[in-house]
Amino acid sequence: MDERISAALQVLPNYLGQHVLLSASALALGLAIALPLVVLASRSARVRWPVLAFASVIQTVPSLALLALFYPILLGLASLAERVFGHGFSALGFLPSLLALTLYSILPIVRNGTTALLNLDPAVIEAARGVGMTERQKLLRVELPLAAPVLMAGVRTSAVWVIGTATLSTPVGQTSLGNYIFAGLQVENWVSVLFGCIVAVLLALATDQILALIEIGVAKRRPRVAFAGVALLAAGIAAALVPMARDGKPEYVVGAKNFTEQYILSALMADRIRAQGAAVARRTGLGSVVAYRALANNELDAYVDYSGTLWANVLNRTDNPPRAELLKEMTVQLRDRDGVTVLGTLGFENAYALAMRRDRAESLGIRTIADLAAHAPNLRIGGDFEFFDRPEWRALKATYGLEFREQRQFQSTFMYRAVAVSDVDVISAFSSDGRIATYDLVLLEDPRQAILPYDAVVLLSPGRATDETLRRALEPLIGAIRVELMRAANQRVDREEGKESPAQAARWLARAAGLE
Repeated sequence: MDERISAALQVLPNYLGQHVLLSASALALGLAIALPLVVLASRSARVRWPVLAFASVIQTVPSLALLALFYPILLGLASLAERVFGHGFSALGFLPSLLALTLYSILPIVRNGTTALLNLDPAVIEAARGVGMTERQKLLRVELPLAAPVLMAGVRTSAVWVIGTATLSTPVGQTSLGNYIFAGLQVENWVSVLFGCIVAVLLALATDQILALIEIGVAKRRPRVAFAGVALLAAGIAAALVPMARDGKPEYVVGAKNFTEQYILSALMADRIRAQGAAVARRTGLGSVVAYRALANNELDAYVDYSGTLWANVLNRTDNPPRAELLKEMTVQLRDRDGVTVLGTLGFENAYALAMRRDRAESLGIRTIADLAAHAPNLRIGGDFEFFDRPEWRALKATYGLEFREQRQFQSTFMYRAVAVSDVDVISAFSSDGRIATYDLVLLEDPRQAILPYDAVVLLSPGRATDETLRRALEPLIGAIRVELMRAANQRVDREEGKESPAQAARWLARAAGLE
């Protein structure tokens, strides 16, 4: 069996169980909210329009944006609960995903249910009144049973939407089948991407068919068929959740952002923690701000970040002091403000840098960003999703007067591909990325030092600052990884032929750095 398929199958029980739990919970909560709204909307035109309008507007909000927006809202509420009640809750992962997916599930149910109730045969309703039924009896015994087939069609649509959209919950820290897709896109493991898509599609189709069985049972007044569908649905959910429940809750959680180096380093850290005999889980694909906030709120125990990101984006500093001074002051401020411990630097920088194809840079005589400035109006630049909103880009523009003909944003994998095939002329590369060598790119010098230093640092959450197990596992990493080793590890994952998984690259890196 292909090693990539074998690796995908190993984590399938956890990914599938988490995905099913999230989807089933969102659909159940959506039903609990939507059914009363259906009744209210069918009874009152004043209620009907705002309910349907609100549900429709929610559908126009991009799925990933809605998932992300719930995180800061819940984080504020969690902090408030901590101050008022002395106990907060996790704002990362399941809860923001559940709330966003619940909102997405409402529209098909409300729209179909309301339409069905409003279009019932008036003679049937009048007959129900004629035999003396109360409004409650009429609703439960006549209207809802007659509307059930159309309502169930809405539930089926909603279920398929929720299962598909749940794959987008990975960036807010919720494990799902989306982990295959996000990780696979980043490291160009198309087997992983395809595997995640296929499993999600099969799950949606199976759920739709089981719900169709329930719909047939209800429409044809065949209770046994409906109960058989309910039993199949319950059995399927239980079967998906059992392996996840058996694994139990991990003792430690290691985080990672959404690029190759982070997957490798989080796998390396997790391996070292397991070597101490502790259970550990990884939450990967997180955004920069989400990852740090999760750590500061003890929702992650450890992860690797970069000094420039912490200085500019977390501490909101706009100055650029010498490297040693920045590291020292950053360490003190993160500890005093958030209780976060900087365990130390890994020994390399992964700085933002502008990169070009070597032949293109040589043909234009460009070696530095200052040289680039004269050619920029005729060139196109590509950046990752956050680069053009970061302080580094503003500093580069102000320092060198950069004005490009066109700016384009890419997922980082495709950003490197874009410069390799000349879709763009310049990209915002990462200085320790193995794809610089793979695509024969050249990093442009920054003679005016507009870009901050980007030392890779290990961070510990406030609750793990003195944890001996974690320190024994992670302290040997400090100063142990040279930039050449990190580039080589990245390249082992990103190269065209003989690709390795991040876990394999992490094991290679541990041996190369003398950590085994």
